[in-house]
Amino acid sequence: NIPANAKWSQNGVTIAGGNGQLYYPHGLVVDDDQTVVIADTENNRIMQWKNGDTTNGQVVAGGKGAGNEFNQLNQPTDVLIDKETDSLIICDQGNQR
Repeated sequence: NIPANAKWSQNGVTIAGGNGQLYYPHGLVVDDDQTVVIADTENNRIMQWKNGDTTNGQVVAGGKGAGNEFNQLNQPTDVLIDKETDSLIICDQGNQR
């Protein structure tokens, strides 16, 4: 659990991904299970890392190149989880949706 009084540190620990895995990541959300979800903007995808698994990220949206099809994203910049509908909500900047 992330405490309400958590503070940033200059020397952190990698909890998801690694060198070269994300390209201009922007939005980030952590769910109740401590799963980390990141808007990987320039890779045009949403990535997810389950709690305890720092190396095996999973593409949960996009990842098929930039585009405007239903299975594509174009520079997603933010992501959040709607607990009421159990939905992932994505701000897809390049497609203005």
